[in-house]
Amino acid sequence: MSIKFGTDGWRAIIAKDFTFENLSKVAQAHADYLKEEGKNKIAIGYDPRFMSEDFAELVAEVFASNDFKVILSDRFCSTPALSLAVKELGLDEGVMITASHNTYQYNGYKVKGGYGGPATASMIEKIESKLKTAKPKFGKKEWEKKDFNKLYLNKLSSYFDKEEWMQKNIKVVHDPMHGATIGYLSKVLGDSAVEVEEINNYRDAFFGFKHPEPIDKNLGLLKGKVVAEEAQLGIANDGDGDRVGIVDEAGEFVSTQIVYVLLLLHTIRNKKIDGAIAKTVSTTYLVDRIAKKEGRQVFKTPVGFKYIADLFLKEKIAFGGEESGGYGFGFHIPERDGLLSGLMMLDMMILSNKTVLELVEDLFKEFGPAYYERVDLKVEGDEGRNLVKKLRKEPIKKLGKYEVADIDLTDGIKFILEDDSWLLLRASGTEPVLRIYAEAPDKEKVKYLIEEAKKLIGG
Repeated sequence: MSIKFGTDGWRAIIAKDFTFENLSKVAQAHADYLKEEGKNKIAIGYDPRFMSEDFAELVAEVFASNDFKVILSDRFCSTPALSLAVKELGLDEGVMITASHNTYQYNGYKVKGGYGGPATASMIEKIESKLKTAKPKFGKKEWEKKDFNKLYLNKLSSYFDKEEWMQKNIKVVHDPMHGATIGYLSKVLGDSAVEVEEINNYRDAFFGFKHPEPIDKNLGLLKGKVVAEEAQLGIANDGDGDRVGIVDEAGEFVSTQIVYVLLLLHTIRNKKIDGAIAKTVSTTYLVDRIAKKEGRQVFKTPVGFKYIADLFLKEKIAFGGEESGGYGFGFHIPERDGLLSGLMMLDMMILSNKTVLELVEDLFKEFGPAYYERVDLKVEGDEGRNLVKKLRKEPIKKLGKYEVADIDLTDGIKFILEDDSWLLLRASGTEPVLRIYAEAPDKEKVKYLIEEAKKLIGG
């Protein structure tokens, strides 16, 4: 098979392509690249997926056999925990065995830089260039084991004022989705007045036969539990803990776009973190309105957190994220962190003495309403890619009854209307899917824009 790294590592189906043989080649190619760079210290973590610890030990053996100093997590951990360990322990790079939010059939190999964030494109290219000549070494099984979880949870705890957290009784339901953040929230909040109820908090390599992605359609149990327990907040994390989903006190999923801006406001207004704001082209227009009022610069990138992470390394960024529920903070590492995001939402509620619904109401009053929807439309072959290519060359001037005021070609094609409403079309690079994103001040207009987009492809 051809091993190819995607936007966030190499992922493949277990036993089909994600095999011990292929994994050892990837690890050896990684080791060969690092040796050329004069580096020899690596951390390895793994999530609770099927055989993740076995795959992690194989990777550890390959690196150890190449005379690397290897530090292996002593139990499963989240991706942010592994990334933090790489930075805090002064190691050269890290490997995380995970397929993130993919279904149970998959596992994967993520690479983390010594700065505690996703590998850059050039790093991945160098690893891929070594794959054809990689000859895995085995036989040396000497490495150190360390508790990455303790290091990580202590760091998160240090960001918050526990005295504030003792002032208000709040009940939170946490859904780790059978993934790497099992038990995390309870440990951070153990000495506070916050009561934590956990669901899906045991290892299940099948993830309950559900997609371990914290989006609305996958969080039925969490939404019901929040209502049944009369909780004020629901927090869900994906399989490797770098994304978050938020449920309000009414048991309703909160748009990831709204979560982005609430976390942004908390970071710059309450936490008073200096720096610019980083957003992808598919992120809400509320970001620009907030930046204008707060006097902050905005950097805009193509879709994908790797572009946000790159900005964290090059610029002083207070907050950055994307519409898929991955958010990074300037006071932390340049990495998406789902648990920290949930804690920041809780902290905002406690400091403001307001519920999520009240916070959203305040947001809309100050900056205007914003509603969002994304549709992944299955198309034939290259139909989606060809449509986007055509529209980029010959952009339309109207979307149904609405005039197009501006066009953004950062990633795909984005049509912007006079009232800041927008429609973004992007073709998937890995499957026959046209991604349609829309945002507007009212829900009906969002639906209208989505339908206009479908007409363009004849859907």
